[in-house]
Amino acid sequence: MSDAQKWLVVTFLSVCVWLIYLLSSVLLPFVFAAMLAYLADPVADKLEACRLSRIQAVSLVFIVMSLIVVLILLWLIPAMEYQISRFLANLPAYAVWLNQHFTPWLEQHLDLEIGPVDMNKMAAILKSHWQKAGGVAAALLSSMSRSGTVIFEWLLNLMLVPVVMFYLLRDWDVLMLKIKDLLPRRITPVVTRLAGEVDVVLAAFLRGQFLVMLALGVIYSFGLWLIGLDLALVIGMLAGLISFVPYLGSLVGIVVAVIAALFQFHDVSSLIFVALVFGAGQLVEGMVLTPWLVGNKIGLHPVAVIFAVLAGGQLFGFLGVLLALPVASAIMVLMRHLHDIYHDSDFYSQTGKS
Repeated sequence: MSDAQKWLVVTFLSVCVWLIYLLSSVLLPFVFAAMLAYLADPVADKLEACRLSRIQAVSLVFIVMSLIVVLILLWLIPAMEYQISRFLANLPAYAVWLNQHFTPWLEQHLDLEIGPVDMNKMAAILKSHWQKAGGVAAALLSSMSRSGTVIFEWLLNLMLVPVVMFYLLRDWDVLMLKIKDLLPRRITPVVTRLAGEVDVVLAAFLRGQFLVMLALGVIYSFGLWLIGLDLALVIGMLAGLISFVPYLGSLVGIVVAVIAALFQFHDVSSLIFVALVFGAGQLVEGMVLTPWLVGNKIGLHPVAVIFAVLAGGQLFGFLGVLLALPVASAIMVLMRHLHDIYHDSDFYSQTGKS
């Protein structure tokens, strides 16, 4: 590759990164749809192997995925709304315990002057806002009257996801072949091999980690429900959703669960059961879920994962968070390739003159 060609590649990549930065909010539904299409493509390929046409296979996958999402939302949203409403209804009682027991204990042992906490007023404010957000249709209508453009853009992006996903899934294999045909013949074998390795890593991350997150959300929610925590579903699903960052999901979940348990049970011994739930979840994740669903194909160090997520969020917002680990996994494959080239080079093997 000549110097002019190298500069052309660098310029092209720089322009792509700059455009992604400028269009991050617009690209979000397309990236999310592409991830869903990538996850569903192997299923569609297997259905094609069962003598279904591509359009029939894609339609079947699309319908099943849509039904699953709708059923989950129909159950999840009312259940979470009920738990949050119940928590808000009990806030005055929690405020009494906080002012009579917890605040005096903190002042006595930590030498602080906190004073009484007026949570009744806070509860009234939270209740008023929660009641406004209780009905989805009413909330959407009232929001559209105040900020119609924002709501319209949000709904448009939401509706774009299944449409873009359907067309990407239908033409996925064709698109991959066209991209391959655009490659220079000289580098096609190397790029194809690297793309295969990246595909293995991305498949392990996107499919495996999604299942791990879902399983952890169920485990945490069920465990907290067994100990009688009112916000079991909310806290469990929150911990599961952010568990793609190592230890962050369990850390956030246990902190929030400890606070909720103290408010609800007024007993320090209840924290033992909270710790048991998250400890069991971590054991199941480390010994069963991650080895079984993800394996050791990704190989990203926990510090690298945290840095990738923070850097992606800082540079490109939520789109960067969404793309951080897939991009980091692909970069890791390229770094392995460069590492092999370096070890085979004369610069590495050459010894100094005696």
